Amino acid sequence: MTGVVVVSRALTLIVAAFFSGYHVLLGVYSLDTPHSAAPIFAAMGLYLVATVASLWPSSPMRMSLPLALFNVGVSVAIPLIVGSQLDGSSGRLGYATWYVAAVGTLMTITATRKRPQLALLGVGALVVHSVIWAGVGELGHMGVIGSVVWVVAAGLLSRALVKASRDARQYARAEREASGWHAAQEAHLYERQVRLTQTMRLAMPMLRRISESDGDLSEVDRQECRLLEAAIRDEIRGRRLLNHAVREQVMAARRRGASVTLLDEGGIDDLNGSELEIVLNALATAIGRTNADKIIARTSADSATIAVTVVGLNSPDPAVSALGPDLSGEEEVDLWMEIPRRAATAVV
Repeated sequence: MTGVVVVSRALTLIVAAFFSGYHVLLGVYSLDTPHSAAPIFAAMGLYLVATVASLWPSSPMRMSLPLALFNVGVSVAIPLIVGSQLDGSSGRLGYATWYVAAVGTLMTITATRKRPQLALLGVGALVVHSVIWAGVGELGHMGVIGSVVWVVAAGLLSRALVKASRDARQYARAEREASGWHAAQEAHLYERQVRLTQTMRLAMPMLRRISESDGDLSEVDRQECRLLEAAIRDEIRGRRLLNHAVREQVMAARRRGASVTLLDEGGIDDLNGSELEIVLNALATAIGRTNADKIIARTSADSATIAVTVVGLNSPDPAVSALGPDLSGEEEVDLWMEIPRRAATAVV
């Protein structure tokens, strides 16, 4: 089992705020070194404004472009302001170069908030100023190298976290898809098992009779085979249109010579329990009451209110057809019934 360490955003902001404030305290402690304190206070004010804006609790994780550009501008301005009040050739200045760590911290925050390119631009300006102002040899003493390392590390870490977050979302989506596929496969397997069981229940007695008679069947048995074949076809095409009552009425209609077609096109897949039973019982009643020669029942996949439509047709009267083709007419509608999805009555 893999453990995951979660650090709250509030704790991260508090630590970053204390760390940023520490640089200001160092600057206040070294106010006797600069030529004038007023520019130093101005630089501290700029730094505090940028830090507070960058650590604002309700801000989004990705820093806005105007704020990131403002931070870069502050990173350029602070070294110029503080450096103008210090003598870069006098050697080590102690805490008077507090702005180096301050700029590094501000750019680290900027890089962490998904603006690494601008953060590198800001810390690059610090490097250029430090080289011009104090020389290459003072970069390590002033902490410029450390600031650069922190910003680069923050940028790399931010990019790695973004990639890890993206991969985690992809893995989660793949897991959901795999779970859905697995559930669908299990449902299909269960459906096949149910259909096979029902088919075997219907066909097994006749198969035994065929085996015992070596295929020598009477006309009654052959007719029974045709009825069983139609019943098995119903199990495949009718799917959820079938319950015990529907099966009985469909078989009774076929035994009297009617043609019955059941088509389930997925319109009642969301019905379960008592709702489905009401619909199927209404269908069984409709099939049992009609004397139509042809009965068609199909689900209404495109309707939000109708579950099943049942149509019963009678063939033209042979006596009328004998009078001539113009008088034969078409099939007569004996039944037209729409069974609602969630209603106790049907439209006939």
